[in-house]
Amino acid sequence: MHHAHPDRLPLVASVLHPTDFSPASDRAFAHALAIALLRQTELTILHVGPDADSHTDWSRFPPVRKTLERWGLLEPGSTRSDVFDEFGVRVTKVAVSGRNPALKTAGFVDSNPPDLIVLATEGREGPSRWFNRSDAEAMARWTKTMTLFVPANLDRGLVSLDTGDLTLGNILVPIDATPDCAEAIEFARRTADLLVEQNVDITLLHVGDGPSPEPELVDGEGWTFRTEQRRGEPATEILAAAESLAADLIVMPTAGHDGVLDALRGSTTEQVLRQARCPLLAVPAR
Repeated sequence: MHHAHPDRLPLVASVLHPTDFSPASDRAFAHALAIALLRQTELTILHVGPDADSHTDWSRFPPVRKTLERWGLLEPGSTRSDVFDEFGVRVTKVAVSGRNPALKTAGFVDSNPPDLIVLATEGREGPSRWFNRSDAEAMARWTKTMTLFVPANLDRGLVSLDTGDLTLGNILVPIDATPDCAEAIEFARRTADLLVEQNVDITLLHVGDGPSPEPELVDGEGWTFRTEQRRGEPATEILAAAESLAADLIVMPTAGHDGVLDALRGSTTEQVLRQARCPLLAVPAR
């Protein structure tokens, strides 16, 4: 039996959003901002560029106040302090000089560890752009940090960049004997609890012939658990299940391989990430 320990799980109190100023990053920014608002967290927006230190164009950073005005949450012409006064969200924008965004971001994460990283991934090159040219030590902290990947070719997002509307009806959680899935299940439940008023279906999917794990599941006011079993190649079946459920979010437990980035590279999670059409939350098992 897997037992989640809600008291031991960190609540998200700080969010980091690395941006390259692309439209894909803007969609990820909407997710980071919405989570920061809902949890009243610190939000750090980080840009890595070749001459970011000396020639940062701060106007290119995603506009927090303009976005909140568009979402109808702030009066036009609000000040920066209004964002904190109204929502309890402290926003910091950081520019770091460098040519390898993954490595520089990992270094930043190492010295300023956030609870959640929200990152855009683009197409087939998506995750590998971040993970293939990596320095294992700098990346170690990152792989132990919960990361929400928002794909560029999004069919279903949790947050609309235009309106700020939240959509969450179905969450898919692939489970297996290892890595331990208790925390992924707990975060799926918390996400359902936090994001929307209506009921959310959380589907626990086990791919394979072996016995499925049997975590303790308690339905709540905002969520209902279901289980599904499939046979076949894990990434293929996870993606097929996500499509048939019209999942709005995939929550995947990932193994923390002694702090080496192999946790993602070449893993089922990376294969799913390459083709997922909805956001994916990677939750490192402790």
